Amino acid sequence: MSKIVFYVNAINGGGAERVMVNLAKYFSENGYDTTLVTSFRDTWEYPLAATVRRLTLEEVEIKQSRIKRNFSRIKKLRDLCKSEKPDILVSFMEEPNFRAILATRGLPVKTLVSVRNDPNKEYAGKIGQFVGKVLLPMADGCVFQTSDAQKWFPERLQKKSRIIYNAVKEEFYQVERTPVRGEIVTCGRLTEQKNHRLLIDAFAEVQKIYPFATLKIYGEGVLREKLQNQIDSLNLNEKVFLMGATNDVAKVLQTADLFVLSSDYEGMPNALMEAMAAGVPCISTDCPCGGPRELFGEDASDKLVPCNDSAQLAEAICNVLETTKDGMTEKRHAETFKPDRVNQMWKDYVHDIICLSR
Repeated sequence: MSKIVFYVNAINGGGAERVMVNLAKYFSENGYDTTLVTSFRDTWEYPLAATVRRLTLEEVEIKQSRIKRNFSRIKKLRDLCKSEKPDILVSFMEEPNFRAILATRGLPVKTLVSVRNDPNKEYAGKIGQFVGKVLLPMADGCVFQTSDAQKWFPERLQKKSRIIYNAVKEEFYQVERTPVRGEIVTCGRLTEQKNHRLLIDAFAEVQKIYPFATLKIYGEGVLREKLQNQIDSLNLNEKVFLMGATNDVAKVLQTADLFVLSSDYEGMPNALMEAMAAGVPCISTDCPCGGPRELFGEDASDKLVPCNDSAQLAEAICNVLETTKDGMTEKRHAETFKPDRVNQMWKDYVHDIICLSR
């Protein structure tokens, strides 16, 4: 039986972390001795399948400088690999990726890293460039989510990489929609990256034409107070609602008339994929590194707007509300995100990498 270890900083929220939890479950149920390792344990975490072993490098997050923290975690991860002796170590996100590569140097452990966001942001600056251009190509394989992200890296890494979309749970394909006229929703952490301020500004213009419309923003984060102040200043208290985090996005999408993603940058946005799978009409900013553009395919021009352009975003929202589109085009595109297909791609790739050493 092959032994696989997944590694990420934490599983306390976020799309990439949820994808890893689901992948660990899949591998544990399909012939792999599976362990999921995090840098630290948090008070709330995604539930893990009983078939997946759970380990941490630190029981609680240790507050120290970034350099000391990384050296400490690289050593602990290396010690773990020596004791666990996995065939392959799979990591997600920038810091876990380079830790995984350095921790396994000289060990009989294959490394598979995954880039989950825009490399222009994740690997910015001299250190980031070094990690992306020099360290990451040392991995035995890499999973990208978009072709634009893949092209950022050296050809040496591109040649041994694959593009694999995130899987969307079957429950989203089975959503029975009863859309409420004018109900606009978005899901995402309340952070600068998601740019909810842009969406609120655009919605203020939409309200002038469609006063029945509402906007529900699902997610939590550091910008909650600022966003609420923006809503108050625009007198939209009865039309724009900060709904908090939700564990039942499928239920949220049942009544959605439109889903909007207003991010400044993304990898492959899970929330947008889930909305498409549920058959909800969707609009997105044309954000790097090209995830929404790839998802929409040939219909991209009708569904994408420039980043940071509230006027064009408002116009696109009004067009959807005016035509009451049914979202079936989105649903057809979303067939490629089904779990069986995506998980098999991961399994085949992992198998190929492990077999290189045998």
